[in-house]
Amino acid sequence: MTTRELQDKIIELKKKNDVCILAHAYVSHDIWEVADYVGDSYGLSVQAAKAPQKNVIMAGVRFMAETCKTLSPDKTVYLANSVAGCPMAAQIDKKTIEQMKAGNPGYAVVAYINTTAETKTAVDVVVTSSSAVKILNNMEEKNILFVPDCNLGGWVQKQCPDKNFKFFSGGCPTHLRMTASHVKEAKKAHPNALLLVHPECRAEVTEQADYVGSTTGIMKFAKESDAKEFIIGTESTIVEHLQFECPDKKFYLLSKECVCHNMKMTTLVDVYNAVKGDAEEIVLPADVIEQSRKPIDRMIELGG
Repeated sequence: MTTRELQDKIIELKKKNDVCILAHAYVSHDIWEVADYVGDSYGLSVQAAKAPQKNVIMAGVRFMAETCKTLSPDKTVYLANSVAGCPMAAQIDKKTIEQMKAGNPGYAVVAYINTTAETKTAVDVVVTSSSAVKILNNMEEKNILFVPDCNLGGWVQKQCPDKNFKFFSGGCPTHLRMTASHVKEAKKAHPNALLLVHPECRAEVTEQADYVGSTTGIMKFAKESDAKEFIIGTESTIVEHLQFECPDKKFYLLSKECVCHNMKMTTLVDVYNAVKGDAEEIVLPADVIEQSRKPIDRMIELGG
């Protein structure tokens, strides 16, 4: 089959089988074109909860599918590619959180949403890259244990000077591969381009950026800006999406190292197989769903 024929089959089957397809911003554009919703991990989970369909396919990575199941426990949630995981989410677990809490009494644990459902059961509040600053500023607690991404945490800390932070030394391998040297080279090659980067990048990168924000924030900035050239410091697929969205503008990747191999695992054929019913169903224990929902609810309360 051609790409178009495969997409037509997927669209036909998702209607027949009462399926909602969620596509994370980092998956390929051919998947975007058959998805019901495209966005970041939390935004997709919220859309899934609102969707009328009883079955949900996550074209993303495992923690995203788990978050979706947490927010939609009555729906059947599938992960399009069962091997697709998040290295950052795997860096920390519930036991590590409990040890950190024991060694830092009085500290509130703030976890990036890029964590497993089980890990979330041990934290006080969850944040996203777009909501972290607002949520931290709205928290009464002054002492914060921020996990697992210390780069995102450090970026948030600069904007929340009245908080005391301690960090877990984790981070996103894809964003960690981008360096100040890459910025220097990219700006030399494209002197008129604005630099837009994700806060998971190192401080040496974010400090030189014209805009720092979430994946959806980066795309929104680029689409609304009067500028015509942009250097993109996040997963490489975003350049492809922006080229489709803004054909009159030019987009350059900050580094050829900006590739998330886990996100690249999910293919259009995986989505096709999933709408046929051939995919892993995400099943979480009832107590994990209940306990991991609490810090997400607090995120909503504090972040609006």
